[in-house]
Amino acid sequence: MDYNEIEKIRLAKLERIRARGEEAYPNRVGRTHTTAQAIEDYKAATAKGADEHDSGVAVTVGGRIRSIRTMGKSAFAHIEDGAGRLQLYLRSDDVGVEALKNFEADYDLGDFILANGVMVKTKTGEITLKVKSFKMLAKGISPLPAAKEEIVDGVKKVYSAFDNPEARYRERYADLAVNAEVRDIFRTRAKIVSALRRFLDDNDFLEVETPILQPLYGGAAAKPFTTHHNQLHQDLYLRISFELYLKRLLVGGIERVYEIGRDFRNEGVSFKHNPEFTQLEFYCAYADYFEVMTLTENMLAFVADQVLGTRSVTYQGQTLNFNPPWQRMTISEAVAEFAGIDLEQYKTAELLAKAMSVKGIKFDPNAVRGKLIDTLVGEFVEPKLIQPTFLMDYPRDISPLAKSKPGDPSTVERFEVYMAGFELCNAFTELNDPLDQESRFLEMGRDYESDDEDKHPLDEDYLQAMRYGMPPNGGFGMGVDRLTMLLTDKPTIREVILFPHLRSKDAKDDE
Repeated sequence: MDYNEIEKIRLAKLERIRARGEEAYPNRVGRTHTTAQAIEDYKAATAKGADEHDSGVAVTVGGRIRSIRTMGKSAFAHIEDGAGRLQLYLRSDDVGVEALKNFEADYDLGDFILANGVMVKTKTGEITLKVKSFKMLAKGISPLPAAKEEIVDGVKKVYSAFDNPEARYRERYADLAVNAEVRDIFRTRAKIVSALRRFLDDNDFLEVETPILQPLYGGAAAKPFTTHHNQLHQDLYLRISFELYLKRLLVGGIERVYEIGRDFRNEGVSFKHNPEFTQLEFYCAYADYFEVMTLTENMLAFVADQVLGTRSVTYQGQTLNFNPPWQRMTISEAVAEFAGIDLEQYKTAELLAKAMSVKGIKFDPNAVRGKLIDTLVGEFVEPKLIQPTFLMDYPRDISPLAKSKPGDPSTVERFEVYMAGFELCNAFTELNDPLDQESRFLEMGRDYESDDEDKHPLDEDYLQAMRYGMPPNGGFGMGVDRLTMLLTDKPTIREVILFPHLRSKDAKDDE
């Protein structure tokens, strides 16, 4: 490897450490306290009357060095661990003259250190570890990419911001190391997933795991990733949805079921799309899409309460109110209001296409009516739906797994939730008639081009499951990444996925 000058200097320091017979990457640590625990024990001791400037609280802490300030016969440093930050005070009288010289010469920002001593308070009032001994835990060879080391008034400081956001995504480990805010995003994400689980568990749903590698993809409108099993001589697909497997479990008698996991869709990368993403899906026997609406708004209000402590959510300068009940609009109402087109007057794709042409709206000339309506929603309706809104009653020809509305076979009982101008989740009154389901699969195979992502393959095993009898049910799917965007106020999905998919470094990024 070609090392730069700073790395060569640090390698020389590593050699000096080893030449002294010290381990630079020891097997054993011996930490007794996190930084937060050390501070709490100090506070507890002084509250009981211990001397503030010599509490008698002995601790051994470890962490990454964040700042170093040398002062002749002493030095101050700050270390950081997962629990917080703590100042270290090293004096030659306590650690030894030679040890202090070695610290000043060979320890750098970003190194991991173990320090043992007594908790005190300095003259400036900062709770501090007065160090008696220390050792290296991990010598950093490369400075953190964002770590611009500068000396200001005798203090070595590190600046944590990357110049290029894409560099942060490519080296997320370094991004996390230098940006506390980024670490907080993923702590919040974990709380969101935990709250979703708690809500569903408390409502008698059973969490399960379904296959990621599937012999036939389905359950969503997306192109799959294809792979091959060598021993079985079989092409397989990374799942695009959990739906068809979860609904098989309804047939088996598990009436309330959910899964939180990864889906994979071979589609574009954008501020709200990543080819690998986290999805929540649940299915509830004996429920319809109205009952699922109630579950949805209650669940997301619960998550906001648990994670943020409020149902008033600020996203990109807009205040969203998660408090139920949420606004409900049919697609026909929304398209009429925001696009100025009365769908009831254009019952065929040909008629709707002509109306869109008159208004100068671009569309796929081969699209079925439902896809034309979806185009209108994406262009005119979606950007207008800022507050949480249920957009209801979708065209049958783009919703092959949903039940038709009574008396209106061209429309199905489906809703999507929109907020902040983008889609968050999707739900149906699920189709449980195996004959109707089979005819829809065949219809889509006939009416859609072979490479159309909306085309659903005919899944004979799923149809066989339905023939045994599937209870009426309501189903729901939501992108956890998008929910995390909303609750952490981040404008792009890349900020809330630890390792987002990126083009190679030499490829042009169109985003």
